[in-house]
Amino acid sequence: MSELPLAGIKVIDFTGVQAGPACTQMLAWFGADVLKVERTTGGDVTRNQLRDNPDWDALYFTMLNSNKRSLAINTKTPEGKEVMEKLVREADILVENFAPGAMDRMGLGWDKLHEWNPRLIFGSVKGFNDWSRFTDLKTYENVAQCAGGNASTTGFWDGPPTVSGGAMGDSNTGYHLLIGLLTAIIDRQRTGQGQRVSVSMQDAVLNLCRVKLRDQQRLEMTGVLKEYPQYPDMGFGDAVPRGGNAGGGGQPGWVVKCKGADEDPNAYIYFTLQEQNWKRTAEAIGHPEWAEDPEYATAEARQHHLFEIFGEVEKWLADKTKFEAIDVLRKWEVPCAPVMSMKDLAHDPDLRASETIVEVDQKERGTYLTVGSPIKFSSFKPDVKGAPLLGEHSDEVLADLGYDGPAIAAMREQGVIL
Repeated sequence: MSELPLAGIKVIDFTGVQAGPACTQMLAWFGADVLKVERTTGGDVTRNQLRDNPDWDALYFTMLNSNKRSLAINTKTPEGKEVMEKLVREADILVENFAPGAMDRMGLGWDKLHEWNPRLIFGSVKGFNDWSRFTDLKTYENVAQCAGGNASTTGFWDGPPTVSGGAMGDSNTGYHLLIGLLTAIIDRQRTGQGQRVSVSMQDAVLNLCRVKLRDQQRLEMTGVLKEYPQYPDMGFGDAVPRGGNAGGGGQPGWVVKCKGADEDPNAYIYFTLQEQNWKRTAEAIGHPEWAEDPEYATAEARQHHLFEIFGEVEKWLADKTKFEAIDVLRKWEVPCAPVMSMKDLAHDPDLRASETIVEVDQKERGTYLTVGSPIKFSSFKPDVKGAPLLGEHSDEVLADLGYDGPAIAAMREQGVIL
């Protein structure tokens, strides 16, 4: 196809850090013209966070802002506000993730934006939704994971609540917002009107923890959760406990070590005791007798022997690397996977071939590694490009709005744009 699906959609990206940029980056991948509006004094804070070279934009920024254009402008000046109004009148979507009330204080609240452009879709990421008693709290990734239920159910039962490495609070919320924005575009085709779309980080985390909310209700009804390692010997409190690496869907599983674990902290696989495949699983690990033994033959009986079984699995894995183990177990249809480190993933040929991981170029930095689209389409493939430098497209954007060369030069002289 000659045009990407979102070609012609104009997006004002008023976001920073991760949740908002993750959303708008995917809009850009799918063809939208995403204009990142940044402060003239440094731009998005992630340009400077966790830098690996003091002269380059940080990877934190470049990996969340590919395929965008950058306008660096002081929106507090009369000239800056005029530019913003012109941009809004032509835009389809504006996305922001400022603190609650910040857009209103800037004179860019929903009512004003809707007045300027009734077709505009206004997307917001916040820490907590408008009904929450915590709406005034500053919210980052781990704050959201704790408030949304993830931390209380992650980790081991004899340790503290634990946050996960994945961006459940940030990127996850951005992708929830993306779904809302695309839905609003479809709705606008019907009504001709834009609307406000908001997603809170707490809500987005909870949405991914729905199975734990399921378990809370089951616990309140029965007092036990039979698929958790705590059953039957350790007992349960009144809230869903932490289950370590146990499987959460009724199929017991665990992370078990392979050959080389003493040197490599990621020499492990995840091994699942799938009920309908128990006979073959027992055969695969060298205990075919367990298939008929009443102490092991049923899921309920095995619950009393889980760690004994996983101990035997580790003995079987002692002379196999994680990849060798997978090659054997796949033949027995045992649900399993290697624990892939970031180094494994960065160099994985399959992920490179699928363009799930890609190399791109940015001015100044040069080539760097980033994620590509996790969504694959049959009719097009997103072309991931480098992130913009701060204010790289300021002149271009202003010219498109009708400003001539002298006017643009005067704005730069006055510090309105960078």
